[in-house]
Amino acid sequence: MAETTFWTGSDKYLCDPQLAQAFHMARTLGMPLLIEGEPGTGKTELPIHYANSMNLELFTYPVGSKSNVEQFVARFDHVKYLRDSQVEILNAQRAEKGLESKLSTGGRNPEELADYVAKGPAAQSYASPNSVLLIDEIDKAPREFPNDLLYALSHRKFIMPESGEEIKVSEQDMPAIVITSNREQELPTAFKGRCIYHYIHFPDKDVMSQIIEKHHPEADEGVVKVALDIFYHLRRLGLERAPTTREILNWLKYVKDQKPEEAVKKIKGLEGIGALIKTQADMERVHRMLGTDPDQFSMN
Repeated sequence: MAETTFWTGSDKYLCDPQLAQAFHMARTLGMPLLIEGEPGTGKTELPIHYANSMNLELFTYPVGSKSNVEQFVARFDHVKYLRDSQVEILNAQRAEKGLESKLSTGGRNPEELADYVAKGPAAQSYASPNSVLLIDEIDKAPREFPNDLLYALSHRKFIMPESGEEIKVSEQDMPAIVITSNREQELPTAFKGRCIYHYIHFPDKDVMSQIIEKHHPEADEGVVKVALDIFYHLRRLGLERAPTTREILNWLKYVKDQKPEEAVKKIKGLEGIGALIKTQADMERVHRMLGTDPDQFSMN
């Protein structure tokens, strides 16, 4: 039976009630949870922290522009199979010549095709009851990739290549599947129809303060306030790449060992701004603003 505890987050992950409800529904119904939202909203972190806090096995598939179902599910190693078949022939020839030593196939048997099937994260998670599967940034995949997943999501099974082995799970034993998307491209309607959907909005100051508290409970309140003022001011500038949650956490980590007054001085001077700003154009724009009046960043 799949783990269906109503999970509300961990000591390092703040899970808002709507997201917790969607995640619980997905696991209860044996359906994937599709989470969309801009980078830095905690989409990828949810299954990682869930698996860690519940002590569950986690399988991850980072999607790229060349992703395909074979990589995701399983592939047959034809090269290794051919090599081992040749080794078997050579060993038979050596035996005919009275040679006792044998060449090794690493314990594989060419007559057992399953020995040559390399299972990907999908097959591994389906074969591991009560596990967690993360399909990260599916919007980066070729158009056919999500369409090719429809069968597996609908029928809850995979057929291993060449060996014909079937890996199948029931609705109750489906792994907790989380699929993330930054919406770089729209996903097929049929694919979305197989998922529970949730959109994560970027956290406001109050929520971000709670997130910071989880990661940096020792942080000075005044330092956090100044950092948040600057952080959200930068996000309002229309930069090429707005700073994200991970980046303000790194920025605060950089000054955490400083005395509060020294940390505030560094933050107002944008020391370590490379933790937040990631393009040359954005960096130049911010530094131009800093050159006029650093105190302009101290805003409510």
